[in-house]
Amino acid sequence: MNSSMEVKRQFNRSSSGSYDRHADVQRIMADQLAAKLGETKGEGGRTSVCDILEIGCGTGNLTSRLVDIWPEAAITALDIAPGMLRAAEQRLDQQAGYEIRFIQGDVEEWSAAAQTASFDLIVSSACFQWLKHPVQTLQQLRRLLRPGGSLVFTTFGPETFGELHESFREVYQSRGQQPQRHGLSFQSKVQWRRMLADSGFAHIEEQSSFHVETYPTPRDFLLAVKAMGASTSEAEAVPGLSKRRLFAGMYEVYEAKFSVPGGIFATYELLLMQGVAPNQDRGSDGF
Repeated sequence: MNSSMEVKRQFNRSSSGSYDRHADVQRIMADQLAAKLGETKGEGGRTSVCDILEIGCGTGNLTSRLVDIWPEAAITALDIAPGMLRAAEQRLDQQAGYEIRFIQGDVEEWSAAAQTASFDLIVSSACFQWLKHPVQTLQQLRRLLRPGGSLVFTTFGPETFGELHESFREVYQSRGQQPQRHGLSFQSKVQWRRMLADSGFAHIEEQSSFHVETYPTPRDFLLAVKAMGASTSEAEAVPGLSKRRLFAGMYEVYEAKFSVPGGIFATYELLLMQGVAPNQDRGSDGF
Protein backbone atom coordinates (compact mmCIF):
# COMPACT_ATOMS: atom_id res chain seq x y z
CA MET A 1 0.00 0.00 0.00
CA ASN A 2 1.19 3.53 -0.70
CA SER A 3 2.63 5.58 2.15
CA SER A 4 0.77 8.36 3.91
CA MET A 5 2.95 10.85 2.03
CA GLU A 6 1.85 9.39 -1.30
CA VAL A 7 -1.83 9.50 -0.29
CA LYS A 8 -1.32 13.12 0.79
CA ARG A 9 0.29 13.94 -2.56
CA GLN A 10 -2.54 12.28 -4.51
CA PHE A 11 -5.28 14.19 -2.71
CA ASN A 12 -3.38 17.48 -2.84
CA ARG A 13 -3.17 17.03 -6.60
CA SER A 14 -6.90 16.37 -6.93
CA SER A 15 -8.05 19.09 -4.52
CA SER A 16 -7.85 21.91 -7.07
CA GLY A 17 -11.11 21.09 -8.84
CA SER A 18 -10.75 17.58 -10.26
CA TYR A 19 -11.96 15.87 -7.07
CA ASP A 20 -15.30 17.66 -6.92
CA ARG A 21 -15.83 17.21 -10.66
CA HIS A 22 -15.50 13.42 -10.42
CA ALA A 23 -16.55 12.56 -6.85
CA ASP A 24 -20.16 11.58 -7.62
CA VAL A 25 -19.94 8.36 -5.63
CA GLN A 26 -18.31 10.14 -2.68
CA ARG A 27 -21.21 12.63 -2.69
CA ILE A 28 -23.66 9.74 -2.60
CA MET A 29 -21.81 8.27 0.38
CA ALA A 30 -21.83 11.63 2.18
CA ASP A 31 -25.56 11.92 1.47
CA GLN A 32 -26.15 8.45 2.94
CA LEU A 33 -24.17 9.30 6.05
CA ALA A 34 -25.88 12.67 6.53
CA ALA A 35 -29.29 11.06 6.04
CA LYS A 36 -28.44 8.43 8.67
CA LEU A 37 -27.36 11.10 11.15
CA GLY A 38 -30.43 13.23 10.53
CA GLU A 39 -32.76 10.24 10.64
CA THR A 40 -31.40 9.00 13.96
CA LYS A 41 -31.54 12.47 15.48
CA GLY A 42 -35.13 12.87 14.28
CA GLU A 43 -36.10 9.55 15.86
CA GLY A 44 -35.16 10.86 19.29
CA GLY A 45 -31.53 9.79 19.29
CA ARG A 46 -28.78 11.71 20.98
CA THR A 47 -29.39 15.42 20.37
CA SER A 48 -26.86 16.87 22.83
CA VAL A 49 -23.92 16.60 20.43
CA CYS A 50 -21.44 19.27 21.48
CA ASP A 51 -18.19 18.13 19.85
CA ILE A 52 -17.85 16.40 16.49
CA LEU A 53 -14.75 15.02 14.80
CA GLU A 54 -14.84 14.53 11.04
CA ILE A 55 -12.03 12.39 9.63
CA GLY A 56 -11.02 13.01 6.02
CA CYS A 57 -13.18 16.08 5.50
CA GLY A 58 -12.00 16.49 1.90
CA THR A 59 -13.53 19.54 0.26
CA GLY A 60 -16.13 19.95 3.01
CA ASN A 61 -19.16 18.28 1.44
CA LEU A 62 -20.11 16.35 4.59
CA THR A 63 -18.82 19.12 6.86
CA SER A 64 -21.46 21.51 5.55
CA ARG A 65 -24.15 18.93 6.27
CA LEU A 66 -22.90 18.50 9.84
CA VAL A 67 -23.27 22.25 10.33
CA ASP A 68 -26.89 22.01 9.13
CA ILE A 69 -27.73 19.09 11.43
CA TRP A 70 -25.92 20.37 14.55
CA PRO A 71 -25.46 24.14 14.07
CA GLU A 72 -24.46 24.63 17.71
CA ALA A 73 -21.81 21.89 17.78
CA ALA A 74 -18.05 22.49 17.67
CA ILE A 75 -16.61 20.62 14.68
CA THR A 76 -13.03 19.48 14.23
CA ALA A 77 -12.39 18.69 10.56
CA LEU A 78 -9.27 16.63 9.91
CA ASP A 79 -7.63 15.86 6.56
CA ILE A 80 -4.21 14.70 5.49
CA ALA A 81 -4.04 17.03 2.46
CA PRO A 82 -3.66 20.79 2.97
CA GLY A 83 -5.19 21.41 -0.45
CA MET A 84 -8.37 19.64 0.63
CA LEU A 85 -8.52 21.69 3.83
CA ARG A 86 -8.22 24.93 1.86
CA ALA A 87 -11.11 23.84 -0.38
CA ALA A 88 -13.21 22.91 2.68
CA GLU A 89 -12.52 26.24 4.35
CA GLN A 90 -13.60 28.07 1.20
CA ARG A 91 -16.81 26.05 1.05
CA LEU A 92 -17.62 26.63 4.73
CA ASP A 93 -16.91 30.35 4.49
CA GLN A 94 -20.35 30.61 2.92
CA GLN A 95 -22.02 29.30 6.09
CA ALA A 96 -22.15 31.54 9.15
CA GLY A 97 -22.77 30.90 12.82
CA TYR A 98 -20.70 27.76 13.29
CA GLU A 99 -17.64 26.78 15.30
CA ILE A 100 -15.17 24.74 13.30
CA ARG A 101 -11.43 24.19 13.25
CA PHE A 102 -9.53 22.60 10.37
CA ILE A 103 -6.53 20.43 11.18
CA GLN A 104 -4.03 18.91 8.79
CA GLY A 105 -2.98 15.46 9.93
CA ASP A 106 -2.95 11.73 9.40
CA VAL A 107 -5.69 10.33 11.64
CA GLU A 108 -3.58 7.26 12.46
CA GLU A 109 -0.97 9.51 14.06
CA TRP A 110 -3.18 12.38 15.21
CA SER A 111 -5.67 10.22 17.11
CA ALA A 112 -2.94 8.66 19.25
CA ALA A 113 -2.07 12.07 20.70
CA ALA A 114 -5.60 13.53 20.94
CA GLN A 115 -7.35 14.01 24.28
CA THR A 116 -9.38 11.11 25.70
CA ALA A 117 -13.19 11.45 25.78
CA SER A 118 -13.20 14.69 23.79
CA PHE A 119 -15.95 13.99 21.21
CA ASP A 120 -19.62 13.04 21.24
CA LEU A 121 -19.65 11.98 17.59
CA ILE A 122 -16.94 10.89 15.13
CA VAL A 123 -17.83 10.65 11.45
CA SER A 124 -15.96 9.84 8.26
CA SER A 125 -17.05 9.41 4.65
CA ALA A 126 -15.09 7.49 2.01
CA CYS A 127 -11.85 7.61 3.99
CA PHE A 128 -11.36 4.50 6.11
CA GLN A 129 -10.28 2.36 3.14
CA TRP A 130 -6.95 4.24 3.38
CA LEU A 131 -6.19 3.16 6.94
CA LYS A 132 -3.01 1.11 7.19
CA HIS A 133 -3.77 -0.03 10.76
CA PRO A 134 -7.57 0.01 11.08
CA VAL A 135 -7.85 -1.89 14.37
CA GLN A 136 -5.36 0.32 16.17
CA THR A 137 -7.02 3.43 14.75
CA LEU A 138 -10.49 2.25 15.77
CA GLN A 139 -9.18 1.65 19.28
CA GLN A 140 -7.90 5.21 19.44
CA LEU A 141 -11.20 6.58 18.11
CA ARG A 142 -13.06 4.57 20.75
CA ARG A 143 -10.84 6.26 23.36
CA LEU A 144 -11.65 9.71 21.95
CA LEU A 145 -15.42 9.20 22.31
CA ARG A 146 -17.32 10.13 25.43
CA PRO A 147 -19.56 7.44 26.95
CA GLY A 148 -22.58 6.96 24.71
CA GLY A 149 -20.85 8.65 21.77
CA SER A 150 -20.92 7.16 18.28
CA LEU A 151 -18.57 6.47 15.41
CA VAL A 152 -20.37 6.47 12.05
CA PHE A 153 -18.55 6.07 8.75
CA THR A 154 -18.95 5.06 5.13
CA THR A 155 -16.36 3.20 3.12
CA PHE A 156 -16.09 0.92 0.10
CA GLY A 157 -16.82 -2.81 0.25
CA PRO A 158 -14.87 -5.62 -1.47
CA GLU A 159 -17.24 -5.85 -4.46
CA THR A 160 -16.12 -2.39 -5.56
CA PHE A 161 -14.56 -2.41 -9.05
CA GLY A 162 -15.38 -6.08 -9.53
CA GLU A 163 -15.47 -5.63 -13.31
CA LEU A 164 -11.98 -4.11 -13.33
CA HIS A 165 -10.50 -6.90 -11.23
CA GLU A 166 -12.14 -9.58 -13.38
CA SER A 167 -10.77 -7.97 -16.53
CA PHE A 168 -7.23 -7.85 -15.14
CA ARG A 169 -7.55 -11.43 -13.89
CA GLU A 170 -8.47 -12.70 -17.36
CA VAL A 171 -5.44 -10.99 -18.91
CA TYR A 172 -3.05 -12.54 -16.41
CA GLN A 173 -4.62 -15.99 -16.69
CA SER A 174 -4.61 -15.90 -20.50
CA ARG A 175 -0.83 -15.56 -20.28
CA GLY A 176 -0.43 -18.26 -17.65
CA GLN A 177 0.58 -15.79 -14.95
CA GLN A 178 -0.54 -15.29 -11.36
CA PRO A 179 -3.12 -12.48 -11.20
CA GLN A 180 -2.03 -9.29 -9.45
CA ARG A 181 -4.26 -6.97 -7.44
CA HIS A 182 -4.77 -3.54 -9.01
CA GLY A 183 -6.21 -0.99 -6.62
CA LEU A 184 -6.86 -1.17 -2.90
CA SER A 185 -8.20 -4.24 -1.12
CA PHE A 186 -11.41 -3.33 0.71
CA GLN A 187 -12.67 -4.79 3.99
CA SER A 188 -16.12 -6.41 4.10
CA LYS A 189 -18.87 -5.33 6.47
CA VAL A 190 -18.27 -8.53 8.46
CA GLN A 191 -14.61 -7.62 8.85
CA TRP A 192 -15.45 -4.06 9.90
CA ARG A 193 -18.00 -5.38 12.42
CA ARG A 194 -15.37 -7.66 13.92
CA MET A 195 -12.80 -4.87 14.11
CA LEU A 196 -15.31 -2.52 15.76
CA ALA A 197 -16.20 -5.18 18.32
CA ASP A 198 -12.53 -5.93 18.99
CA SER A 199 -11.96 -2.20 19.52
CA GLY A 200 -14.59 -1.98 22.26
CA PHE A 201 -17.60 -0.66 20.35
CA ALA A 202 -21.13 -1.84 21.13
CA HIS A 203 -24.48 -1.66 19.31
CA ILE A 204 -22.73 -2.17 16.00
CA GLU A 205 -24.83 -1.70 12.87
CA GLU A 206 -24.01 -1.96 9.19
CA GLN A 207 -25.69 -1.21 5.90
CA SER A 208 -24.55 -2.06 2.39
CA SER A 209 -25.73 -0.98 -1.04
CA PHE A 210 -24.51 -1.05 -4.61
CA HIS A 211 -24.13 1.84 -7.01
CA VAL A 212 -23.29 1.59 -10.71
CA GLU A 213 -21.57 4.37 -12.65
CA THR A 214 -21.20 4.54 -16.44
CA TYR A 215 -18.07 5.81 -18.20
CA PRO A 216 -17.32 6.25 -21.93
CA THR A 217 -14.36 3.83 -21.86
CA PRO A 218 -12.32 1.84 -19.31
CA ARG A 219 -9.58 4.43 -19.67
CA ASP A 220 -12.02 7.22 -18.77
CA PHE A 221 -13.06 5.20 -15.74
CA LEU A 222 -9.46 4.91 -14.53
CA LEU A 223 -8.81 8.60 -15.19
CA ALA A 224 -11.88 9.50 -13.11
CA VAL A 225 -10.65 7.32 -10.25
CA LYS A 226 -7.21 8.95 -10.48
CA ALA A 227 -8.81 12.41 -10.45
CA MET A 228 -10.41 11.53 -7.12
CA GLY A 229 -6.97 10.80 -5.67
CA ALA A 230 -7.37 7.01 -5.57
CA SER A 231 -4.59 5.85 -7.87
CA THR A 232 -2.82 3.46 -5.53
CA SER A 233 -2.21 -0.18 -6.49
CA GLU A 234 -0.94 -3.32 -4.80
CA ALA A 235 0.26 -4.85 -8.08
CA GLU A 236 3.90 -5.67 -8.72
CA ALA A 237 5.65 -5.76 -12.08
CA VAL A 238 5.35 -9.14 -13.81
CA PRO A 239 8.22 -10.38 -16.01
CA GLY A 240 7.21 -10.77 -19.65
CA LEU A 241 4.14 -8.54 -19.41
CA SER A 242 4.64 -4.83 -19.91
CA LYS A 243 2.28 -2.31 -18.33
CA ARG A 244 1.22 -1.19 -21.78
CA ARG A 245 0.28 -4.71 -22.91
CA LEU A 246 -1.42 -5.43 -19.59
CA PHE A 247 -3.66 -2.38 -19.78
CA ALA A 248 -4.40 -2.84 -23.47
CA GLY A 249 -5.55 -6.37 -22.74
CA MET A 250 -7.60 -5.23 -19.74
CA TYR A 251 -9.33 -2.55 -21.83
CA GLU A 252 -10.22 -5.16 -24.46
CA VAL A 253 -11.68 -7.61 -21.92
CA TYR A 254 -13.53 -4.86 -20.04
CA GLU A 255 -15.23 -3.53 -23.18
CA ALA A 256 -16.12 -7.04 -24.33
CA LYS A 257 -17.72 -8.10 -21.04
CA PHE A 258 -19.02 -4.96 -19.35
CA SER A 259 -20.31 -2.66 -22.07
CA VAL A 260 -23.62 -0.81 -21.90
CA PRO A 261 -25.16 1.77 -24.21
CA GLY A 262 -22.89 4.80 -23.95
CA GLY A 263 -19.82 3.03 -22.64
CA ILE A 264 -18.90 0.65 -19.80
CA PHE A 265 -20.09 0.31 -16.22
CA ALA A 266 -18.33 0.04 -12.87
CA THR A 267 -19.87 -1.20 -9.63
CA TYR A 268 -19.28 0.37 -6.22
CA GLU A 269 -20.18 -1.43 -2.99
CA LEU A 270 -20.98 1.18 -0.35
CA LEU A 271 -20.82 0.34 3.35
CA LEU A 272 -22.21 2.38 6.24
CA MET A 273 -20.99 1.32 9.68
CA GLN A 274 -21.89 2.50 13.18
CA GLY A 275 -20.56 1.69 16.63
CA VAL A 276 -21.25 3.15 20.07
CA ALA A 277 -18.93 3.74 22.99
CA PRO A 278 -20.64 1.81 25.81
CA ASN A 279 -22.29 3.77 28.60
CA GLN A 280 -23.14 1.65 31.60
CA ASP A 281 -25.29 4.40 33.12
CA ARG A 282 -27.72 4.66 30.24
CA GLY A 283 -30.52 2.32 29.30
CA SER A 284 -29.74 2.71 25.61
CA ASP A 285 -26.84 4.18 23.72
CA GLY A 286 -26.89 6.29 20.59
CA PHE A 287 -26.27 9.72 19.27
